[in-house]
Amino acid sequence: MRIEVAAVAALVAMCLPAAGQQHRAPAVPLVTNDPFFSLWSMSGKLTDTPVKHWTEVAQPIAGLIRIDGKTYRWMGTSPRGYYGMPAIDAMEQSAVEITPLHSRYTFNGGGVELKVTFFSPLFPKDLDVMSRPVTYLSWSARATDGRQHKTDLMVDVDPLIAVDQPGQQVTWSRTHVQGLTVLSVGNKDQPTLHQSGDRVRIDWGYFHLAVPDAAATALSYAAIPVFAADGNLPEADDLTMPRPAARRGRAAHLVAKLSLGTVGSTPVERHVELAYTDGYSIEYLGRKLHAYWQRNGMTEGELLSAAEKDYAQLEQRGVRFDEETMAQMKKAGGADYEYLTSLLFRQTIAAHKLVADIDGTPMFFSKENDSNGCIDTVDVTYPSSPFFLLFNPKLLEAQLEPLMRYAALPRWKFPFAPHDLGTYPLANGQVYGGGEENEADQMPVEESGNLIIMIAALGRSEGNWEFARRFMPQLTQWAKYLEEKGMDPENQLSTDDFAGHLAHNTNLSIKAIEALGAFVQIARGVGDAKLADRYEGIVRKLPAQWERMALDGDHYRLAFDQPGTWSQKYNLVWDDLLDLHLFSKKVMQAEWSFYEKQMQRYGLPLDNRKTITKLDWEVWTATLAPRPEQFQDLVHRLVVWADETPSRVPTTDYYDTVSGKQMGFQARSVVGGVFIKALADKQLANGRTASAK
Repeated sequence: MRIEVAAVAALVAMCLPAAGQQHRAPAVPLVTNDPFFSLWSMSGKLTDTPVKHWTEVAQPIAGLIRIDGKTYRWMGTSPRGYYGMPAIDAMEQSAVEITPLHSRYTFNGGGVELKVTFFSPLFPKDLDVMSRPVTYLSWSARATDGRQHKTDLMVDVDPLIAVDQPGQQVTWSRTHVQGLTVLSVGNKDQPTLHQSGDRVRIDWGYFHLAVPDAAATALSYAAIPVFAADGNLPEADDLTMPRPAARRGRAAHLVAKLSLGTVGSTPVERHVELAYTDGYSIEYLGRKLHAYWQRNGMTEGELLSAAEKDYAQLEQRGVRFDEETMAQMKKAGGADYEYLTSLLFRQTIAAHKLVADIDGTPMFFSKENDSNGCIDTVDVTYPSSPFFLLFNPKLLEAQLEPLMRYAALPRWKFPFAPHDLGTYPLANGQVYGGGEENEADQMPVEESGNLIIMIAALGRSEGNWEFARRFMPQLTQWAKYLEEKGMDPENQLSTDDFAGHLAHNTNLSIKAIEALGAFVQIARGVGDAKLADRYEGIVRKLPAQWERMALDGDHYRLAFDQPGTWSQKYNLVWDDLLDLHLFSKKVMQAEWSFYEKQMQRYGLPLDNRKTITKLDWEVWTATLAPRPEQFQDLVHRLVVWADETPSRVPTTDYYDTVSGKQMGFQARSVVGGVFIKALADKQLANGRTASAK
């Protein structure tokens, strides 16, 4: 039987595309700033579908180019039917490239090559710039036929970008700030922080299209047919407002025309800013908080002016950052790993919002996109933590800060850690499971273990234990809970709650054991040697006990009481990451010998129950592979899946390893877990952490 399984696995591997081929992303990140300002191309070509919010609701931005009197599309679908006009041909898209901070498209048509770039300067170490809700859209055009071509660009932003529902009424305006003409649109009613939920869009604040003064602008519903006909914009703005944002409402679009003049072999470049300012961003325990960039009173005009002033140097920094990061990822995990991390970099950050507390303390709130919309969910922070530990541990601290403050309040009465802080953007207290009322559907071992592990990793990364010291009463209480309940967990949920309750979960038991080992480090870090010695005596005995209870012939079980089962033991990755070295290496050697027989075309199932899997856990499991070729094989399958999945959405972390179809979840920050392989490279991780201090 082993020979047959191995032969099948080898045959599957032979059918996989080779590394280094041209990739096709499930969706391409365009504007990636926060959960509300998150726009994607969900097709292979930028002209095949409208620009969409991560929730798959269209928030169209149309892009046209007029070359020697002929109009082409470079973004968005043909407007035929929208304006009652003939179809507009698309330029030929010849390439798309995704790097950590940039998405670059190349188009050809009419003798001109047009490069279109979306750049979100999400530098993890520069919180001021990272928190700016600004993405740069830029163009570079050159002739490819040795001739010269009269060329103009147009960008048209639909007012749907500023509302949750198309029937909501909007108003619009034109203002001027230091060399920029700013076109803005927003909901007439401005109901700030009035709703929370999962698949909802912002309907307060204002979207801004900031354009250098030399460009022509218009506030008009009818700009596209006018530009397509003669290259001009309407002479008069639409002034009748408010109007419904829906197309039949005929609300004004924000339109800019950028003349490139006569384009020859020397590239001609232009850019604009796409921005969204929301006034108040998050409500935390009853107080409304501004975005971090506003903490010192910066106005919207000052934001846009600063972004324009900084554009050239930020673009240079962004190119260097991309090159450096991609080289490091390739060195850490190979070409497939380099691509996977580039694809998921901006998605990881864009599922968060960075705000400032009333004293200026940074707080970084995640949204559990396409799951239940929870805010600051612990078992969402846990899988994404490798990204932040690698690029800037202060951002992990900023996620843990509001949660730990909440856990220290008298209102949290349980002996284990909370799951969440509410539903985004309202962080007013746990809503999942039994909330603050009872233990129904809570995740006691899961979240207590997650927080202890993350806080230990944070202390090691930052080189101090002050954060842990502030919350030692809570951490000590949770360690006690894990001591009593963690070795053989009762029937409860884990982070893989979509799989349902499970008693005696061996992988959850590993988490509890690793967390107790991490608590020993925390206790030593804060100077409590007596507490550290006590828990070291406890935890050192547990791995051998776990092995005896979990062993099932040539591998280890899904649950202690279920022979003939198996599961990914991804939580074991912290054993080396935290230098705990609690478990014998033979555990993962045996597991990986078994995993190789369970591989499917698109990866490794989560366990024996179904062929579904989790992208983040697969990379954690791959990082535990005893041999480099085992890591490379699994990661290559993940890249093949990303290239071939029929689910064209911001990359899901939950899919079927046989069909490749999304099973749920998209645009989530948990994909930051893929950076764990780079974090496991001690030289790389230590170098990045040192430069972040």
